[in-house]
Amino acid sequence: MAHIQVTGVTKAYGTKKLFEDVNVAFSDGKRYGLTGPNGAGKSTFMKILAGFLDPDTGNISRPKKTHVLEQDQFAYEDVRVLDVVLMGNKSLWKAMREKDQLLTLENIGDEEGVRLGELEMVIAEEDGYTAESDAGDLLSGLGIPAEDHEKLMREVEGGFKLRVLLAKAIFGKPDALLLDEPTNNLDLDSIHWLEKFMEGYEGVLITISHDRHFLNEVCTHIADIDYNTIITYTGGYDDMVIAKSQVRNRVESENAEKQKKISQLQDFVARFAAGTRASQVQSRKKQIEKLQLSDLKRSNIERPFIKLEQKRPSGKQTLTIEGLTKRWPDKTVCNGFESLILRGEKIAIIGKNGVGKTTLCKMLAGELEPDAGTVKWGHEATVGYLAQDHRESIPDGTTAAQWLHSFDEKATNEETRGLLGRMLFKGDEGMKPTNALSGGEAVRLIFAKLMLTKDNVLVLDEPTNHLDLESIVALGDALERYEGTCFVVSHDRELVSGFATRIWAFTDEGLIDFKGTYEEFLAKHGNQQSQGKRK
Repeated sequence: MAHIQVTGVTKAYGTKKLFEDVNVAFSDGKRYGLTGPNGAGKSTFMKILAGFLDPDTGNISRPKKTHVLEQDQFAYEDVRVLDVVLMGNKSLWKAMREKDQLLTLENIGDEEGVRLGELEMVIAEEDGYTAESDAGDLLSGLGIPAEDHEKLMREVEGGFKLRVLLAKAIFGKPDALLLDEPTNNLDLDSIHWLEKFMEGYEGVLITISHDRHFLNEVCTHIADIDYNTIITYTGGYDDMVIAKSQVRNRVESENAEKQKKISQLQDFVARFAAGTRASQVQSRKKQIEKLQLSDLKRSNIERPFIKLEQKRPSGKQTLTIEGLTKRWPDKTVCNGFESLILRGEKIAIIGKNGVGKTTLCKMLAGELEPDAGTVKWGHEATVGYLAQDHRESIPDGTTAAQWLHSFDEKATNEETRGLLGRMLFKGDEGMKPTNALSGGEAVRLIFAKLMLTKDNVLVLDEPTNHLDLESIVALGDALERYEGTCFVVSHDRELVSGFATRIWAFTDEGLIDFKGTYEEFLAKHGNQQSQGKRK
């Protein structure tokens, strides 16, 4: 029976200890989501599981047929797409190549004939005679058109290359699958296909994903990195969050009761220690020793506090779009698009990769002119914009605190420090140079800026990029509570379901304006529209 066993694993970088004496087993037939905040060590642990990285102490046992989702999309540029997938089954690929080489020989002797027979047995055992059609089915399921299957990898667009690598990992019936962010660059149809495939997978699956819906659909267990170890919970991501909070709340409640009892006993000891009730005092002291408080380690999970407010509301008719037409660079983004948006409406902008969602956001933000038509903001509308390329919107040569303060010179140091603290910039981290900010830090800094400027309209292009699950949940809560108007490009299905009251969708028929929730949109247009996971 295939399983992955982790025994006594410790890993540290400098003084930062990620894991300490981790012991955990991943069992056959179960599907695990590996979760934890940015910096907790998810990808590091996955590399240790795969054998790409050695732990400081401890060891890993894994099935021989353990497949890993590779991240280098340019590793096979001169290889045919179908062959990349076939390479996922190493023994089959090796046998097929050796067979091809032997068949090129002019004279095949007895020794070569025996070897060819042995190779034919390997190929048969590994389903080699249906391998190409099986690989083609995987590629089609992941949204790669049949005409691309015979192309070289360098002839395939970037988003599709990662899908080929995913097909390679899945191919050949592996005993264990290690998938780091498998839904990246997948459209909604492909994600649904992958979910169904994973649900039928019989080996050990361990996956990292920021897609909460995917984790809830696919996973039978969550392996959560916290307290420098791994704690396994039964169920999907939402089940883990509930169970985790229940455990902590129970321990805190038990500790509170114990502390109350200890205080009463200590009071008795203090009053009668010098009196005639020595035996009772000794009895109380022994009770105090037995009432040890349960150790509540500090969790490494921190959720930012995002509160999106508006200084003053906009007019009732917040945005009027008339005859909006744009081609960029050689695709029609929209053609004669019309829409009237009222104050407080929350629009999710969805569609396949590369259809023009970012171009539309730039027109809303005034950074790009339409070819024809108008984008007219209503009375008192103020627009806060988070661009898709988050890092480029923050200039180098300053600090996080200085950049934030530049948007409101009247803000006190305490106010800017408070906003930075809410977005997890602790202590002196606000003095970090802007050119040293990570992707996640850049997004959180822009949200601090939006909380400072308090705009009544928000245009957010892929705000969940670089955010961990805790931050995405916090953003979802903030968007639901926001009283202004917002336009949000996102492929996070849980997020969109939570906040959107209206959908702008790029479909095969063009850009449509759907007045209703995401669930209502899917009920009407679900079979016609595929939504990309990331642009």
